Amino acid sequence: MKKIYLLVIVIITFKTYSQTTITATIGYQGYDESQEYYGEGEYQIFLDNVNGVLDKPIFLIDGFDPGDTRDIPAIYSLLNFDGGNLADILRDEGFDLVTLNAPQYTTGGKDIDGGSDYIQRNAMVLIELIDLINSQKVGNEELVIIGPSMGGLIARYGLTYMEQNSMNHETRLYISFDSPHLGANIPVSLQYLLNYFAYGQDSAEAQVIVESLLNSPAAKEMMIDHYSAHLLAGSDFEQDPNILLPTGAVGFRNEFQTELDNLGFPQNIRNVNIVNGSGSGITTGTPGMLVVDTNLDLGSGVSADIVLHFAPPANQVNTVTDFTAYFVGIPIDGYSADAQSFNYTSGLDSTPGGMGSFSAGLEGINDPIIIAFLEDLQQDDYSFIPTYSSLAIDTENDWYAIPSLNDSPFVNTYIPTQNEYHVTLTPQNVDFALEEIRNILSISDNDFLNKYRLEQNPVSEQIRLKLNSAFNYNEVKIAIYNTSGQLVISEKLQNPTDEISINQNLNSGIYILNIVDSETSFNVKIVVK
Repeated sequence: MKKIYLLVIVIITFKTYSQTTITATIGYQGYDESQEYYGEGEYQIFLDNVNGVLDKPIFLIDGFDPGDTRDIPAIYSLLNFDGGNLADILRDEGFDLVTLNAPQYTTGGKDIDGGSDYIQRNAMVLIELIDLINSQKVGNEELVIIGPSMGGLIARYGLTYMEQNSMNHETRLYISFDSPHLGANIPVSLQYLLNYFAYGQDSAEAQVIVESLLNSPAAKEMMIDHYSAHLLAGSDFEQDPNILLPTGAVGFRNEFQTELDNLGFPQNIRNVNIVNGSGSGITTGTPGMLVVDTNLDLGSGVSADIVLHFAPPANQVNTVTDFTAYFVGIPIDGYSADAQSFNYTSGLDSTPGGMGSFSAGLEGINDPIIIAFLEDLQQDDYSFIPTYSSLAIDTENDWYAIPSLNDSPFVNTYIPTQNEYHVTLTPQNVDFALEEIRNILSISDNDFLNKYRLEQNPVSEQIRLKLNSAFNYNEVKIAIYNTSGQLVISEKLQNPTDEISINQNLNSGIYILNIVDSETSFNVKIVVK
């Protein structure tokens, strides 16, 4: 009996922690490729801590990761937050975690860096894994898929592709986590500087960054403004002075965004969203601001001036990158590049959004110029995933405007007041994710959303409900309860129109919003920041 017990433990341990390779059976031909290639992935199943049976799978899809620097344990740790790990919490409640990594591999004679490869090819790998897990799981529980960053685009593409090709994904919930549905941003000033070091100064380390990161298929698909679109014909680094407005990589960016827009979102799934960018219009710095202005002593009489700025305010032009090298005080080399912003919105670098940082992006580079540059940064953070992009709101040109969640395709969204670092989990957005995954709403979401729509969740100083003019609202009773069942707010409104606003000064946490009118009654979870 003891031997049988030990054998069961060994089998469960292996099934929980072994890593397996999976190959897509649907190929994809990229924009710059002459044939299709079949994507590969690595996945690992972490069974729950209740019954150890694969019966409630939750997928976690890795995002942009050139060079495959994140292994599966590191992907698991993406769910860490101040207070624990979301995956650990879910596994203690009986859910199983399935992690998907995009490794480096060779197929059909082509070397592919999966973490920065075409989003579409990675989506085909996800499709293969969805089919596999659905065939292996015990019972009929539908999947939950969490996509941080680019992983959210992979999940969106894969799930929608399955629906449109009559493939059953058996998925109930898609959580987009600060994903760039309308594109991502790396300050073009930094792009110009890196590319100049790479090909104007022949820096081997800079060339690795430019080729593996900026020039990867996924980066070209996602980046709203890409240095390569601004290059002077015949030059590897000089700027064409006639191309100053934000422009994506030629042959990649517009093609991908058009394809994604035409594809849309999965229709037979609840689509929800966690955003790291501010929902209150708070910016990341200011348009045109100084990033760094430094003189670097490189020894042997050589020095260099580096000046970088954010992209300018709306309808303005500024010099975003300026580099001058000196020998004993005499200029011997120089480079500069300008940027212009559209007349309807200021530059991308300072928009509200999930933040990136110059220092994180250049971490590990041993070039003395880069090291000294980082030491003198005056503005480290920038908007990496603009709030409007994460919300997938394409009806507003000014990405500095306060967004209306009514314009977003997601049925529920967590959005903070302050900008947070990209794919940062907090106790508040973890609570949001847990409530969605646990699926404990007691009402029809469609019925509620058809009659009432929360303008913001989490809520701030006011709880705002948008009303549908197609309905009559004679008397509406609003009650809010804390998680202990105590009534903390109670209001009765006669004949409200357009919107209901309830002032609140509640402590941060989860509450139940109860709405009763003459025809219906709804209970909805809300989060107070």
